[in-house]
Amino acid sequence: MRLDKYISSQRIDLSRSDVKKLVRAGKVEVNGAAAKKPEMNVDPADTVEVCGEIVGYKEHIYIMLNKPQGCICSTRAGRTPTVLELVPEELRRRGLFPAGRLDKDTEGFVLITDDGELAHNMLAPSRHVPKTYYVRLEKPYDPACEALFAEGITIDGGEVCLPAECCADGDDPHACALTLHEGKFHQVKRMFEAAGNRVVYLKRISIGGLALDPNLPLGGCLELMHKDVEKLLCRGDSN
Repeated sequence: MRLDKYISSQRIDLSRSDVKKLVRAGKVEVNGAAAKKPEMNVDPADTVEVCGEIVGYKEHIYIMLNKPQGCICSTRAGRTPTVLELVPEELRRRGLFPAGRLDKDTEGFVLITDDGELAHNMLAPSRHVPKTYYVRLEKPYDPACEALFAEGITIDGGEVCLPAECCADGDDPHACALTLHEGKFHQVKRMFEAAGNRVVYLKRISIGGLALDPNLPLGGCLELMHKDVEKLLCRGDSN
């Protein structure tokens, strides 16, 4: 890979033209020697330094975000804050996007990455990767929902949902956990409306076999390790 591409892909604050200027100024080193040309080839195993700071190479990055209410899953900046604005500077790089969406008023696990292939596999309807939500309802939870959702409930507009798993929360009569294997628009809210109830709070607590870190505060980000990334495509739990 070209040196200027290597550095600019890992540092959002440096464009290729910036790297060229730094090379000319003698501020870029490869394996301890000053780089002479920005187009020189480097390997991920090489030690690359910019102004004395090592620039490690990662092909992709995977970030667990505990999304708060009030921000949207979008890559376009506007009046409403986006999830990308919550990513700390040290984890930012070009090409980041939220893999899937949560509503503005929904909290919980959002994956932010620059790996389009993994995102496609995670979101593809044919993969049926489960996503589990903690749901708090206006009325007490009705256990009849378990059979209703397991059969595949028909929501407004005549759409038939895939079978889903639902169970009560033992501590709160108004709460339950719901696991979906697809991602229709406002699906959780529409399912409970079809069952005669209304969602008043919603939080995604797991994707695939990976649960949201219980110690991650709202708005907090956590870089995922390889072993955790693999769990995103699993169909079991994270234990």
